[in-house]
Amino acid sequence: MRKLFVAESAGFCFGVERSIRMAEEQLERGGCYCLGELIHNSAVVGELSARGLQCIESVDELPQGAPVVLRSHGIGESVYRALEEKAAQIVDATCPRVAAIHRIVRKASEEGRTVLIVGTAEHPEVQGIRGWCQRSFVVKTLAETERLFREEASLCAEPLTVVFQTTEIREKHVQIVNFLKKLYTKPKIFDTICAATSTRQREARTLAEKCDAMVIVGDRSSANSRHLYELCAEKCPRVDFVSGAEELECSRWSDCDTVGISAGASVPSWIIKEVVNKMCDEIKINPEEMTEEKPEAEKSFDELLEDSIRTIYNGDTVTGYVVGITATEVIVDLGTKHSGYIATEEFTEDGTKIEDAVHVGDQIEACVVRVNDVEGTVALSKRRLDSIRSWSDVENAAADGTVLEGKVTEDNKGGVVVNIRGIRVFVPASQTDLPREAAMSELLGKTVRLKITEVNRGRKRVVGSIRAVTAKERKERAEQIWNEIEVGKHYEGTVKSMTNFGAFVDIGGVDGMVHVSEISWNRINKPSDVLNIGDKIDVYVIKLDTEKHKISLGHRDPEMNPWKRFTDTYAIGDVAKVTVVKLMPFGAFAEVLPGVDGLIHISQIANRRIAQPGEVLTVGDVVDAKITNIDFEKQKISLSIRALSEPAPAPAREEKEEEELAPEEDALVYEVGADGSATGVAPEMDEE
Repeated sequence: MRKLFVAESAGFCFGVERSIRMAEEQLERGGCYCLGELIHNSAVVGELSARGLQCIESVDELPQGAPVVLRSHGIGESVYRALEEKAAQIVDATCPRVAAIHRIVRKASEEGRTVLIVGTAEHPEVQGIRGWCQRSFVVKTLAETERLFREEASLCAEPLTVVFQTTEIREKHVQIVNFLKKLYTKPKIFDTICAATSTRQREARTLAEKCDAMVIVGDRSSANSRHLYELCAEKCPRVDFVSGAEELECSRWSDCDTVGISAGASVPSWIIKEVVNKMCDEIKINPEEMTEEKPEAEKSFDELLEDSIRTIYNGDTVTGYVVGITATEVIVDLGTKHSGYIATEEFTEDGTKIEDAVHVGDQIEACVVRVNDVEGTVALSKRRLDSIRSWSDVENAAADGTVLEGKVTEDNKGGVVVNIRGIRVFVPASQTDLPREAAMSELLGKTVRLKITEVNRGRKRVVGSIRAVTAKERKERAEQIWNEIEVGKHYEGTVKSMTNFGAFVDIGGVDGMVHVSEISWNRINKPSDVLNIGDKIDVYVIKLDTEKHKISLGHRDPEMNPWKRFTDTYAIGDVAKVTVVKLMPFGAFAEVLPGVDGLIHISQIANRRIAQPGEVLTVGDVVDAKITNIDFEKQKISLSIRALSEPAPAPAREEKEEEELAPEEDALVYEVGADGSATGVAPEMDEE
């Protein structure tokens, strides 16, 4: 069973249809002239000629003051001025898209810019464009573009404006633009390819990929028809290019199950109908089968034409395909006479790169902001459409309590502003869930979850609460923690607040207290010496009271216990280099290791009597001290400096050695006088 597919966009584009209508209106008032063929279709031109439209090749052939229709491809400025000098009655049927290119290149020339036109140099449209600028170059392909810039090296130093023939292939636009961006920092590139042309090319390519054969209907002088043929030839092994039904050779498709048809922008609907009818008759294709495969086949070609030129109004929601991306705009094919443009900043406002946010071929939906029917352009906004839809989402969320997510974009003393799909939601400071002393700026740039508490679309006022979400989640987590918590279990906690005696740490919905003595093995005066609010720290449970819901936490790593390091390193009798850290009336405390102090009693500081430790020591002194005692139970250490200055005790002597000691009478005796002085005298000797 054979099937026939017809591209929905086949046939007249807006510009061609407009020029024919204007010519017919003029013919109703009487005969007129046309400077060159009105469109690239001999059948249509022949029909109009039969009704009185005379084609001339130059202004010289035009009678003085005669009416003249300007072809859809447009003319150059000098030709236009020549017509004015002849007082011609000008009916300007130039395609609005082509006229827009004329304005672009004229302005570029006034600014002293060089114009690069991508298209076919001998095509009337390109010749007309060149007639509106001073210095211009024409290239057809990427290879020609590269060759031009090699041969004309000075071009790289000139300000450049780039435009495209309206019937060019979209892929060529992307290739050439990427090449030029490597040479120029900021070239002015205008995507002037007709949106209807892009749609027609995309549909033809899609048909060619799924059909066994393709038929392209169009005049061989038509650039857009030739491009359709070239695109389909890349995807389909059998492609025929015909100007009408009389050129069809249906026997070529006798073994094909599927055949596709597309037509150029200058082909009227009646020619396409003739082609379709002949194919259905000769290769026995049932038209009903054709309509089954084509969702909109029930529409007439006139209806499809009406769809392609439908009017777009501000505020409309439209859908199209991304056909180009420049440094400043995303170009959208809407399938109508208009080209849509969305500012790239709408895709990159959150720091995303444009190449990551959108791609050529993506389907996109947007809101119409401004329509320019003269230039055939439409300013679109994806952000505005998102905002319209977001209002409904926000109102629904307020009604059913749905949690929404957004990014904090602003802060002030009263709270923060959260952007939720383009809607500004104010969150009061009391509802941010930040500690009272915390700055609102801590939330800037963060993604938060919140509930909507108030919506007033008329005043564009929305209020939300982060705290309402976190409080509920914290309660759920708290219940889970109390079901699982046990002494010794470790948690990653967040420091929520601090006092002089400790820090309160959130371990996931439950707060516990880390006493200052459990924060560090080193000596600290207060928690803020080593911690900051918001710090993530590892803690473990020391003690808990499930009835009162109180938890004591520790932060010190047991493996780093300095007392254990001390006992592994030193023993009684060892000498250590210690640092004096504190002086007291009864002695001095000295650090043996970080976190381990010992006491040097006042009697052990010097080998003489001192009134206070400060007579010999000052805080910060580093001295050698002997470890004289260790109380393992109370973890106390006794130190002595004096012990290092006293002579070592004499070794025990044998009894024989004691008998050989010097006689006692050799010792001195001290007498104390009345003034307190002591004098040594010799002992009295016994007489014999």
